Amino acid sequence: MPPEANVEAALRGVGLFADVSEEDLTELAANARVRNFPRRQIVFSRGDPSDTLIVVLSGRVQIIVRSVDGGELILAVLGEGDVLGEPSLADGGPRSADAQTADDTTLLIIPREAVVSLARHDAAVAMTMLAYVSATLRRLTDLTEDLVFLDLPRRVAKILLGAPTGADGEVDLAMSQEQLAHRVGGTRQSVNGALRGFERRGWIAMHGRRVTIQQADALARFAGEVSGT
Repeated sequence: MPPEANVEAALRGVGLFADVSEEDLTELAANARVRNFPRRQIVFSRGDPSDTLIVVLSGRVQIIVRSVDGGELILAVLGEGDVLGEPSLADGGPRSADAQTADDTTLLIIPREAVVSLARHDAAVAMTMLAYVSATLRRLTDLTEDLVFLDLPRRVAKILLGAPTGADGEVDLAMSQEQLAHRVGGTRQSVNGALRGFERRGWIAMHGRRVTIQQADALARFAGEVSGT
């Protein structure tokens, strides 16, 4: 399969472009480029121009805000098929956070103007674009709510429940305990204490850096994800 066909197939797998015409998809693919990034590489930094939309083809990208004194908060971890930079499609404002690869990652880089041009004559793309921006806003609202109203162990429980899980219950966090601490706004020691507490209750089992959920219902009740019976 020629490289341009691979790019078109990747674009077709993104919800934003799932229903565009073959002609428009071909033109979009012609403007896009594929780039490979090693682990822990900065993709873009806060304040950079928002001149591209980025699709994750493989690997994972962390969206991070950093304080002047070196503190970090991981807002999201994005994987295959996810999109970065969708808020900038609306206003073209600067990047509002850093994007850094969590492992070796392949990204599809699309010029913002190519996407905006497509949205100007395809109402379905414009509406889907709004849906993407709304989903990002909801995610950030939920994160803010959790940081304000939930204690750290419950925030850790929600991350475990929301992470991809294998058939054996093993959780793929794609991050170390230190990075998990940055995800929930705590310290590595406090996160380790929460995980050990879950393990003592029999809700999870820990094997080095791996975590297996053994009692998802109990963990969900603790996190407030479901009501008790």
